[in-house]
Amino acid sequence: MEFRHIPVLLDKVIEGLDIKNNGIYVDCTMGGGGHSSVIATNLSIEGKLIGFDRDIEAVNVCRKKFATNKNVEVIHANFKDFPSILQERGLKEKIDGILVDLGVSSYQIDNGERGFSFLREGRLDMRMDTSQEKDAYFIVNNYPKEKLIKILYQYGEESNAKRIVENICEYRKVKPIETTSQLKNIIEMSFPKKVIYGKGGVSKKTFQAIRIEVNGELDGLDEFLRESISMLAKGGRMAVITFHSLEDRIVKNVFKEFATDCICPPKTPICICGHKAEIKLVNNKPITAGKSELEFNSRSSSAKLRVIEKI
Repeated sequence: MEFRHIPVLLDKVIEGLDIKNNGIYVDCTMGGGGHSSVIATNLSIEGKLIGFDRDIEAVNVCRKKFATNKNVEVIHANFKDFPSILQERGLKEKIDGILVDLGVSSYQIDNGERGFSFLREGRLDMRMDTSQEKDAYFIVNNYPKEKLIKILYQYGEESNAKRIVENICEYRKVKPIETTSQLKNIIEMSFPKKVIYGKGGVSKKTFQAIRIEVNGELDGLDEFLRESISMLAKGGRMAVITFHSLEDRIVKNVFKEFATDCICPPKTPICICGHKAEIKLVNNKPITAGKSELEFNSRSSSAKLRVIEKI
């Protein structure tokens, strides 16, 4: 299956990054190289784009795609490691733009073998980095009941978590839960039929929660954002695309903190923290997809873009 991914909010991302043709840019999650391709076309021979992805299939696609472009370097690594990798190269406070697209790629969702989607038959997997050991199969079949309930509540915000996990535990007593369709059927058994038919994808929240646990998607995100801001040059910009409220809340709170001069408790009569704003918010409210984009890419419906600038 060809690694294809429709980049969300593409025009808004490029506008937000305000690309300097001789600047240094980082695409933390290259995927199929959609955003990277447009960033690269805006660079002169003096510009540089460094791309990261933890999915080796995405890395191989992008290395081939940019093989003749000396401005682009593709690195196989978790994006959360990029600050330390680039600091070793002496690039601290020299990055002109950072893009982080926290979504799952269309290829990963549509490829049933990767096990990300309840709409595609495949082995329970959900690993973005297929070299890691822990996958969705292990979590669903081995995690204790209380831990599974906590994951569904915390990462999926699933109010019916207890009932879903009870059914998972009953099923796995007899035989392992091996496929996406088996898990989907168990989840649907946990809801009244009128809810399933009325709301549609009742499996979405559970699949999201398990995927986040498999890939540690929220682990260290707060710290990563802080380190990334420290990597930006003055006037440099950072654009972050999120797809669910948990991610967006973390991004929003970190950006708010770094854009605020004083962070003392509200009742403190005078500032004693000495905190100074390091960034400004380019957009106070998250940017979302317009009608025309939604018509050709429905997966952009949950995307939110936040952009900041180093001051």
